[in-house]
Amino acid sequence: MAGKNIVTFGEIMMRLATPERQRFTQANMLSVSFGGGEANVAVSLANYGLPVEYVTRLPQNDFGRAVVMELRRHNVGTKHIVWGGERLGIYFLETGSNARPSKVIYDRAHSAISEIKPGMVDWDGVFGDACWFHWTGITPAISEGAAEVCLEAVKKAKQKGLTVSCDLNYRKNLWKWGKSPGEVMPALAEHCDVILGNEEDAEKVFGIKAPDVDVTAGKVEHAAYEHVCQRLKEKFPQAKKVIITLRGSVSADYNTWSGILYNGEKFFYAPVYHITDIVDRVGGGDAFMGGLIYGFLTYTGDDQKALNFAVAASCLKHTIHGDFNLVTVAEVEQLMKGDVSGRVVR
Repeated sequence: MAGKNIVTFGEIMMRLATPERQRFTQANMLSVSFGGGEANVAVSLANYGLPVEYVTRLPQNDFGRAVVMELRRHNVGTKHIVWGGERLGIYFLETGSNARPSKVIYDRAHSAISEIKPGMVDWDGVFGDACWFHWTGITPAISEGAAEVCLEAVKKAKQKGLTVSCDLNYRKNLWKWGKSPGEVMPALAEHCDVILGNEEDAEKVFGIKAPDVDVTAGKVEHAAYEHVCQRLKEKFPQAKKVIITLRGSVSADYNTWSGILYNGEKFFYAPVYHITDIVDRVGGGDAFMGGLIYGFLTYTGDDQKALNFAVAASCLKHTIHGDFNLVTVAEVEQLMKGDVSGRVVR
């Protein structure tokens, strides 16, 4: 692993969030930051001290340059970013409270990466010093071009012997360019060694549903998702690990959080965390993925510890404003040991 890069590919957006849980209709200012599934994973990995390169397409303007400055601030490599297009995508966030859920509005039509085409990224150069490639189901949902480039990338990554991971990440508001996820995702997922989804992704993307489960009931059982893991493994037999994050939504402020991992022979269950005062849950799944990749590369052969690290890392993400999970390995491992006191560290 020494010196070998982890590569992630996708869209990073400007995030405009209402302050203090205000509604869009009442806020007179918005806070600015940046975020996007694969960029969030890259920042997590860089925080853990791993070499990571992020690939995207950005407009050659002040917003595009601001994105690069932000990524570099977090030690994420940007040398393979492609420049072009007219605009940076935006998403607006209204943070919910109690019975009122959070709300996201996208403004990403005609963004720079939505107009990306095969051949624009030199994947031979990108993967020349890489060991791992990560993508999510958000990228092929953006546009036909983005889906084609994603397929180009996964094929080249496998050809070069990289480990390939994906987060299924179903986003119903994005699949509008003409094909459904069921038509596009199988050809991409069949190249993956690690497949991650949440309670609903497998159902929405591949029609694989956990029996007798209500994710709004506030409690999600591990055993109910053994079936989902097995079905995904049957559909994609080349996958070495299938993982499902388990979120029980009691309210916008209180979730239970855990995960299940299946390696084709054995199931592994993570502890269940009760997150009772959520600060910001956006990016929680990406924090899980970043923790999982770190765990697989660091705790080699110990699937249980890798899973526990991922769940603990993403649990901590819920306490941090913004998309990025700004935690250290030491902080995650402290939580893994059972320290949930929140005592001041002096």
